[in-house]
Amino acid sequence: MSNPISQTGTPLSQDELKTLVGQAALQYVVPGEIVGVGTGSTVNKFIEALASMKDQIKGAVSSSLASTERLNALGIPVFDSNEVDALSVYIDGADEIDGQGFMVKGGGAALTREKIVAAQSRKFVCIADESKLVQTLGKFPLPVEVIPMAAKRVMQQFAAMGGQAKIRLSGGQPLITDNGQIIVDVTGLQIEDPLAFESEVSQWPGVVTVGVFACQKAQVCLLGTASGVKTLTF
Repeated sequence: MSNPISQTGTPLSQDELKTLVGQAALQYVVPGEIVGVGTGSTVNKFIEALASMKDQIKGAVSSSLASTERLNALGIPVFDSNEVDALSVYIDGADEIDGQGFMVKGGGAALTREKIVAAQSRKFVCIADESKLVQTLGKFPLPVEVIPMAAKRVMQQFAAMGGQAKIRLSGGQPLITDNGQIIVDVTGLQIEDPLAFESEVSQWPGVVTVGVFACQKAQVCLLGTASGVKTLTF
């Protein structure tokens, strides 16, 4: 287990914990294969670590334009998901993860492509710091990618559930995803049954992807904690 104390004797920062779990995820990368790569600040640490074994893998399938740029900059080939059959592993972060491996994702607005790559992968390894581990999903604003035409009605449907929904902005305008859609963030929810919730919301007309990952849950979580990297299996 990694030592959680830095060389200066102070507890590791959240950034340093992310570095630890990013490096720990390398053990799940299968040499000679293509690895699924997620999006976000923790995944960026994994991408940096992956560069150390780039000659041992064929390349990656990426869940976002941002991750693709990082992978390309490090000389790691990126494949289109349609060029690849099943992936051995998908490594990505989470905004929340519970004790069953169910997650909320999409804080980086890449949830649709993340869910596509997760569905293509035999194993989902979540990398996160311990602040992301929760008893019940819903405290983090739930991202939902929607077609703009449906935004008002989708927000009303969440209001009927007791949630407060708002369109995510960037520079004062609605944020546009890699897929040309918008994100609605929903607070005030307690998601007691993630599988049922994901199934229900996914059927609402105009919803592209809901940020609950229950059908595509994690099988493993590498959690950066005050006592080092803790491995949770589900």
